[in-house]
Amino acid sequence: MNVKELSQKIDDGLLILADKYGFVLLETSIGLIYMWFGMLKFFPNYSPAEVLAGDTLDLLTFHLFDKQILLWLLASGELLIGLALLLRIKSKYVIWGLLLHMGGTLSPLFLFPEQVFTHPPFGFSLVGQYMMKNLVIISAALVIYTKNARKTSARS
Repeated sequence: MNVKELSQKIDDGLLILADKYGFVLLETSIGLIYMWFGMLKFFPNYSPAEVLAGDTLDLLTFHLFDKQILLWLLASGELLIGLALLLRIKSKYVIWGLLLHMGGTLSPLFLFPEQVFTHPPFGFSLVGQYMMKNLVIISAALVIYTKNARKTSARS
């Protein structure tokens, strides 16, 4: 078998694998991330973004609520989104909630740049890097939303 045939065989195998399992793996991986990171917020000092999330929620709610309660509400919301994705619930509201949450996770870029950057605008702190991975989740959520919307409109 020459290199071209081997390359084609690998390509065909990956296409079959991606077609059969890619979408399920995408939903499952995001669901697991949401479940995992949400669960960490129930335990003080376990989440690397705990302080930033608490400060952000505190600022966005005009300091009207206890930070710990806000973190527990955030954690609960993350767990619900993660569970919905793991259970493959096809509601557009799950993705809307996810995108709303992701918008909130990016707000510290503007609210607390000193915590997000070591050397603005490109040198991210560890917490900033943790936040920037959310761009991938946003992109994946849009793919999920599109595929689910197409399935729903095809059934109508």
